[in-house]
Amino acid sequence: MSGKGTKKPRVGFIGLGIMGKPMARNLLNAGYTVIVHNRSQPAVDELAAQGAVSRATPRDVAADCDVLITMLPDTRDVLAVYAGEGGAFEALRPGWLAIDMSTIAPRASRELSERARASGADMLDAPVSGGDKGAIGGTLSIMVGGSQSAFERALPFFSVLGTTVVRVGDAGAGQIAKACNQVVVAGVIAAVSEGLVLGAKSGVAPERIVEVLQGGLAATRVLEMRGGNMLSGTFDPGFRIKLHSKDLRIALELAHEAGVVLPMTAEIEQMMQALRTAGREDYDHSGLITFIEDLAHFRVADAARDGIGQ
Repeated sequence: MSGKGTKKPRVGFIGLGIMGKPMARNLLNAGYTVIVHNRSQPAVDELAAQGAVSRATPRDVAADCDVLITMLPDTRDVLAVYAGEGGAFEALRPGWLAIDMSTIAPRASRELSERARASGADMLDAPVSGGDKGAIGGTLSIMVGGSQSAFERALPFFSVLGTTVVRVGDAGAGQIAKACNQVVVAGVIAAVSEGLVLGAKSGVAPERIVEVLQGGLAATRVLEMRGGNMLSGTFDPGFRIKLHSKDLRIALELAHEAGVVLPMTAEIEQMMQALRTAGREDYDHSGLITFIEDLAHFRVADAARDGIGQ
């Protein structure tokens, strides 16, 4: 139903981190009433100053909205927000819709969806790709698991948050697609890291390597979006290594269940684990290059700064 008098649904948003805060802001800018909650208060205060409504608990947010969107770090956080004490599911009711845009274990997404359906509500798993830049620009790729009817109901919100929106299957399918995405992204970051370190330490200007790679078959969004980090040696997130490592563990668990072997993914997850142990877990995931640099006793950023190969 459309028309001049149609009232927009009230949108809840829980999880105002690097990704969630700009996503919630985009919904505000699109004219939605947005009710927010976050574990730490500063992001809530920032959005409240821009017109959002704050609530004290996930249950309070859920009770005050028609559609709840969550963007949280991991499976444990999502389960706590929905099913824990004071959680959103304490306000479950027929006709309510939840959209979890976190990256979590597919099994957990299915369990939450089943619980929502048992109370007459709907739930979608809708993890995203595109990083902080995609969240800020509203250009995320959104992979969705859940019913077709719930997907159609969620499309107006997805259109604000992303440019590629695909329903990939039933509950949990979005998380499976995201696991595949994270496997590929990790592999590309690792390959780019090896190529840049090899070329730069062999005497070619790293900027020229990036330029030629982006002009041929090796062209990749990783270099487009994160090449600057690798060349400058600055790894402000972005998307943290500790979260990508978590995503790869989800993929490896899924592979174990499916009887699939992911040898490269297992190795890259261990590379990320080594960086976490070295205190670099909050680096952007492009900081994976520092693992290769450590082994080579070389820094690409130094070569770029000193004009090697110019």
